[in-house]
Amino acid sequence: DIGADYFAWADGGSTITWALGSSFFRLPLTDVTFGTQRGEAQTLPVEEIEAVVERPRHIPKGVIALRGASVITMRGEEVIPNADVVVTDNRITAVGPNGSVTLPDDARQFDATGMTIMPGYVDAHSHWFEVSLGVLDIEQNWYFLSNLAHGITTGRDAQTSTNDMFSYQDLVDVGEMMGPRAFSVGPGVMQSTNLRSVDHAKNVVAKYRNYYRTKTLKSYAVGNRRQRQWMVQASKAHGIMPTTEGGSNFKMDLTHVIDGFSGNEHNFGTAPIYRDVAEFVARVGTFYTPTLVSSYGGTDGVNEFFVSTEVHDDPKLQRFIPHNLLDSATKRRPWYREEEHFYPKAAAAAAKIVRAGGRVCIGGHGEFQGISVHWEMWALSSGGMTNYE
Repeated sequence: DIGADYFAWADGGSTITWALGSSFFRLPLTDVTFGTQRGEAQTLPVEEIEAVVERPRHIPKGVIALRGASVITMRGEEVIPNADVVVTDNRITAVGPNGSVTLPDDARQFDATGMTIMPGYVDAHSHWFEVSLGVLDIEQNWYFLSNLAHGITTGRDAQTSTNDMFSYQDLVDVGEMMGPRAFSVGPGVMQSTNLRSVDHAKNVVAKYRNYYRTKTLKSYAVGNRRQRQWMVQASKAHGIMPTTEGGSNFKMDLTHVIDGFSGNEHNFGTAPIYRDVAEFVARVGTFYTPTLVSSYGGTDGVNEFFVSTEVHDDPKLQRFIPHNLLDSATKRRPWYREEEHFYPKAAAAAAKIVRAGGRVCIGGHGEFQGISVHWEMWALSSGGMTNYE
């Protein structure tokens, strides 16, 4: 009823085995009854073996003091121009004007004069396209390192097509691999699932709660509106936050908001929007992640930034991005006239939602690991958002 990540024969073909998340299942073929009518339930003596591996979460230890930087505190729009920040065992324990904070005797001090310190960026719609699947990387990965180097300390891959990302999340959490907090929705629920009832949808979502142990999933064009509503009902029953996208279908985007999806990925393919839509999205509380770098309704914003900024020769990118990928991504990009770019109109729509009290998130979409999150913020500012916003 719930599904499998893979399956195989055992015992010379007399047993079928399968795995889901970290659980392994066995079922003797002699216990399977063939020829049951569609819809009839079978209670089978399935042996489930849960593989439990416990490791302590990696928490850096020690005390550091960052001195002299401008600090964006997130207390309203407060910016302290010359501040001290004390971090104890991976937690900020003091922030204040230079000289006003008591520095512990054992603190390692770093001169941050001329720099700006702010909370790490959260890439709410990331894709780690370059991750090795099947046979996993166990050393450091350039795509994680590039994100850290550009200030992204948390990411959520909004569609992985695989459960391998959960293993990478574990590797980061236990300190075996350096990277941002690597949350994942796992493989998306697609139209091929062919949902037949709300109970069927609950079985599908149970896989994410019980075996993937994630708090969110991607429901991607699962079918008609009734089937999409089943996904929302099933997710609510299991305590899962379902995100989705309308694929440039504005009417579908609006029904996603009406029906209670927690998030809507990619921009509405229609711009401009007016007060009715902006206030509607804001009041419902849907998390809207427009990912303007990969736009619906017009040219991708990423094309503008590849052409208008020096990417190939950027020292930080050259350090963290493999050179063959720098070449393939930056040379011979398509060029558009300024008025052909759609993303400023979509950004203006996002700004209206923010001004109405709505929730708009940053999504770099894995267009170019690390820097594309900054491009997304530049794109949003083109629609009227302030630097602080």
